[in-house]
Amino acid sequence: MADEDDASERSEDPTQKRLDDAHDRGDVAKSQEVNTWFMIAGGTLVFSTFSGSIGGIQMPLRNLIANSWMIHVDGPGLLALARSLEYALIAALGVPLLMLALSAIAGNMLQHRLVWSGESLKPKFSKISPAAGAKRLFGKQAAANFGKGLFKLVALGAVMTAILWPERHRLEAMVRFDPAAIFGVVTSLTLHLMGAVVAMLAVVAIADYFFQYRQWYERQKMSLKEMKEEFKQSEGDPHIKGRLRQLRHARMKKRMMTAVPKASVIITNPTHYSVALSYERGMSAPVCVAKGADNIALKIREIARKHDIPIVENVPLARALYATVEIDDEIPVEHYHAVAEIIGYVMGLRRGLSGRRP
Repeated sequence: MADEDDASERSEDPTQKRLDDAHDRGDVAKSQEVNTWFMIAGGTLVFSTFSGSIGGIQMPLRNLIANSWMIHVDGPGLLALARSLEYALIAALGVPLLMLALSAIAGNMLQHRLVWSGESLKPKFSKISPAAGAKRLFGKQAAANFGKGLFKLVALGAVMTAILWPERHRLEAMVRFDPAAIFGVVTSLTLHLMGAVVAMLAVVAIADYFFQYRQWYERQKMSLKEMKEEFKQSEGDPHIKGRLRQLRHARMKKRMMTAVPKASVIITNPTHYSVALSYERGMSAPVCVAKGADNIALKIREIARKHDIPIVENVPLARALYATVEIDDEIPVEHYHAVAEIIGYVMGLRRGLSGRRP
């Protein structure tokens, strides 16, 4: 019941960290049917490509049987015989075995990246729990395995019947054929049968992979509590904290530069600070819409010039406002008088300019 409750609480999609941790533990989405398909497909390719290379083994064995009376049974003679047979086997089977090995590796690499973990080797008491065993026997995975096995049994029987039944008379007559002639017929039928099996298993492998991936993804889902804990852990990472600070600073800078054209006046210390204030009739006090030092201060003044916003030099006031007021906050009460004089002066200039316009 506890496992069912935990599963019902896991309603959130897993984070990338959760998926990476699962991979590091060796918990990945994997379908054995995909591996089986790659092995059978690789075996079919090997058989169709290298079936003629059996002659490379056939000739040394035939010579061995025909000239067995000439074999020296002393130590050097037996070593020479073993060495010659070894070379013949490597020449005939080396490349096919390599292709089968690559097929097995490809079956895993296609499903997930390489996993190096000893987690699966650790003993787990849950594996010997009767409740866990019953869940494995009667759960979704067991039902899926039963369905796959039943489908493969029926499909394989149908495929073999469809291919071999029309050839039944020829197969009965093969007992009278020369062994050399039988080999070609058997090779053709085997390739035909293996090709049909590969096509049939491809459907099973694709369906099983999506089922296994969905089951794995559901296991990785997180509860709200787990997400909060992971966020707290991530927040404690100094690298992540630094990155978050950079992102916040970049967003704040972009927002400030967007707000500068709406300012009423820029108060500056020409060498270091710039503070952009906005004021409209009806407001209780001017509001700081942007502030910055050094390069940011220069950027604020540059934008202000482009939008014809008045720039007033007042060294002590610029320093005081920069140190005491935050973005989107009203200026402190102690600076009301100084700022009111500047804004009144600016508004008077604007009225004079508008009065002189024709």
